[in-house]
Amino acid sequence: MTPLLSAIVPVYNEADGLPLLYERLSAALDAAVALLENAASQEPEPDRWEILLVDDGSRDASWQGIVGLTARDRRVKGIRFARNFGKEAAMAAGLHAARGQAVVILDADLQHPPELIPQMVALWQQGAQVVTAVRTDRETDPLWRRSLTRLFYRLYQAISEVALTPGGGDFRLLDRRVVAALNALPERKRFLKGLANWVGFTHQTLPFRPAARHAGRSAWSLRKLWRYAIDGLVSFTTLPLHIWSSIGAFVALLSGSYGLYLIVRTLVFGRDVPGYASIMVAILFLSGVQLISLGVLGEYLGRVFEEVKRRPLYLVGEVANLPDPGVAPSAGFAAQPEQPEPR
Repeated sequence: MTPLLSAIVPVYNEADGLPLLYERLSAALDAAVALLENAASQEPEPDRWEILLVDDGSRDASWQGIVGLTARDRRVKGIRFARNFGKEAAMAAGLHAARGQAVVILDADLQHPPELIPQMVALWQQGAQVVTAVRTDRETDPLWRRSLTRLFYRLYQAISEVALTPGGGDFRLLDRRVVAALNALPERKRFLKGLANWVGFTHQTLPFRPAARHAGRSAWSLRKLWRYAIDGLVSFTTLPLHIWSSIGAFVALLSGSYGLYLIVRTLVFGRDVPGYASIMVAILFLSGVQLISLGVLGEYLGRVFEEVKRRPLYLVGEVANLPDPGVAPSAGFAAQPEQPEPR
């Protein structure tokens, strides 16, 4: 039977939190399915939801914990990557494998409260095809992370061709049509926050207050956050290239004007042009501009290089309660319904 709801949970070194995650998430899915079945005046049926736990190359006992949950409940599915491929790849693997008419993505650390899922489903039932949970505060984050997050969102909104939902993260519900659209995208460098808005459809937001981590510690270092921010910006705008083209034209005009001034000063007024120091400053300034522009260009060229290699987004090492897709599935784990069932 095709489940009504699928929950995708990327897992990375979350062994200690998996039992409580399963208890709270399964209870929330039971409540959400009951809401849908009551609205449709249907008798409760088994297997109307599934949980997809995607182990992103954890170094602790996360996979053993996932296998234990899959043995306990057949509605829990496990995917283990051959190595660490990142959260975006884990979410993509979950979307490929999910069979539900609505798919919810949430973190394993329980900062995304599963109890919000029935409210998300209610909005989906009312016609929303993307329901994004929006954080009302970030008090659980350190000050430096809150400041950088605000800066990123402001910069992104200023230069990107696709708007982001302020305060929105990866905690969201996606309709089957949206999942099919995302699965059809061929790109390897993914930024789901932007892609979920790029594909369009009907959007709704739901405010929530994130909880503290139940167990473990965040795997997001400053370096990883910086790389993630650059990926997000490069994915949806070419404005930096245009900016540096404009800067280059301005610097060339300024240099030409200054050179003309020096020529006139020397030939007309007969004044020598002192200035070893000024020449060095100009050279260093122009060299800095060139290096920065090359760096921006390199980001885009590097992205093209990654895409044209056509390497798989992830490699699957093991699965539990799922058909084995082989090492590198290109289109998913099994045949998935493309047309949504009536709500």
